[in-house]
Amino acid sequence: MPFFKKKEAAPDAGANSDANSARTKVDDSYVPTEKPSLERDVDDVAAPPKVSGEGEKPADAPAADGAPDETINYLTGTKLVVLIAALCLVIFLVALDQTIIAPALGAITAEFSSVKDIGWYGSAYFLTTTALQPMFGNIYKRFSIKSSFLGAVFIFEVGSLICAVAQNSTTFIVGRAVAGIGTAGMFSGGIIILANTMPLRQRPMAFGIISSMWGIASVAGPLLGGAFTDHVTWRWCFYINLPVGALAMITIFFVLHLKVERNPKNLPLLSRILELDLPGTAIFLPAIICLLLALQWGGTEYAWKSATIIGLFCGFGGMIIIFIGIQFWQGDNATLPPRFFKIKDLLVAMGFNFVFGAAFFPLVYYLSLYFQAIKGDSAVQAGIKLIPLLLAVVISSMLSGGLITYIGYYNFVVIPCMVLVAVGAGMLTTLDVDSPMRVWFGYQVLTGLGTGAGFQIGILVAQTILSLDDIPVATACLQFFQALGSAIFIAVAQTLFQNGLIDGLTAEPTLTRLGVSPLVFINSGASQVRDILIKMGAEAAIPTVLEAYMTGIRNTFYITVAAGVAAFLLACALKIRSVKKPEGGNAAEQPPAAV
Repeated sequence: MPFFKKKEAAPDAGANSDANSARTKVDDSYVPTEKPSLERDVDDVAAPPKVSGEGEKPADAPAADGAPDETINYLTGTKLVVLIAALCLVIFLVALDQTIIAPALGAITAEFSSVKDIGWYGSAYFLTTTALQPMFGNIYKRFSIKSSFLGAVFIFEVGSLICAVAQNSTTFIVGRAVAGIGTAGMFSGGIIILANTMPLRQRPMAFGIISSMWGIASVAGPLLGGAFTDHVTWRWCFYINLPVGALAMITIFFVLHLKVERNPKNLPLLSRILELDLPGTAIFLPAIICLLLALQWGGTEYAWKSATIIGLFCGFGGMIIIFIGIQFWQGDNATLPPRFFKIKDLLVAMGFNFVFGAAFFPLVYYLSLYFQAIKGDSAVQAGIKLIPLLLAVVISSMLSGGLITYIGYYNFVVIPCMVLVAVGAGMLTTLDVDSPMRVWFGYQVLTGLGTGAGFQIGILVAQTILSLDDIPVATACLQFFQALGSAIFIAVAQTLFQNGLIDGLTAEPTLTRLGVSPLVFINSGASQVRDILIKMGAEAAIPTVLEAYMTGIRNTFYITVAAGVAAFLLACALKIRSVKKPEGGNAAEQPPAAV
């Protein structure tokens, strides 16, 4: 039996996409749909494909947007393993580039005499990555998936090379921004490639393996960064991307052969470029930059009530209003198609990704700060002590993916996992200055085991209810909301941390008598707390200052608790859907359906 059960009709995803009037083109004639719907019901599935050829399973995909039928080649055996390994290398680079730079910042700023630019070393990368993710969804929808993905990796490699050879701070910042552009298309591209090379019922396990790269890179990043900086040169933090990325690109070039038609109407290149919603991107990019700059500068570079911060927020609000209008005008060509927000489960998945980003990334940052400021560890030592959390994330990512593949339902995996996140984060709020290893070790494991499932759930929801043609834009959209949740709540966590720290420090009489401002500790390194107090002759204030740090750090953990509860509620709101359907006792793959 063919993998896709060819229906007599599928909904038209054109401008008039009302479900009751949907129709599709089959054999050059239009016939009414049998079951019009924006979403696919659990029972609306098809049988698995026949194996044809060596290592591939060709199947006819349903036409989307009136396009002719497309052929999907499902890989098996060695080819599939090699492809997943190459994609793991790419995702590893994405995650590594966000963590490896931290131990090298001291050496970089010393060489460039650029302490004032240190904030831009992370911001330039993060701004372009976050703002351009939705645009890459449109690129993958309208152009060759393979070429677009390799192009994104190539841009990332160019950015890494610029950073590695930079002779001044400005060039280094430019390199970080260029690398961020490539990163914007790498993770979503990897997910889209899997959607076109594996049946849905097998994808959860692959997603789990790929998602585990985040945990592995989070451990390896600080260790490699510290080793390169101390024993070779900080430039190898970026040179390392070149051979690894090149190996992945060569492997994908020879292994991946997609037959998915991205230009069924044979439009010229210029027309396809104009379909990328360039007006929307031109407004969306500066809007997101305004928001992220306001969140990063607020309370640090400028007061929250300063004209600069208020102006940035106002600029963001005004441009987003214009952007929303453009999205309705563009319709299905929009960066964020309005019809996506009418699909309940997809809307829930966006919210889930947003709160999941809020739960995980601030936790990793401030748990590392706990070890550096409270326990007096170096950045490398703190990275080692984060291994329980990150190793649990890796194990959970793979186990949850395998479990979803086995039982066929993601709902029954993600709901208990989000309970673990909320409970584990709640336990972390009880950490104290003198908490022993068995306490912080166990709490990290509990939180990590719950967190691992969260990386893939939003993507699985989208791939279960949307057509193959819609998956590129939906995947980029989901990744954008996760990055946005991370960015917003890292800024919120910073505010909560500083408020807790300042309140504790202002109550310390020794510091008041010496006339020491709390800003001294806010602007210093986390591992320098004890050294600063000793130099000031205020050793007696060390316990109070550490307790003030602990109060601020504990405040940030409450964000993960709240976000974990929100993620649990959103997971409960998802409709129970299967990634396979039992047919006579045999599990059948569930193909993407037309929307």
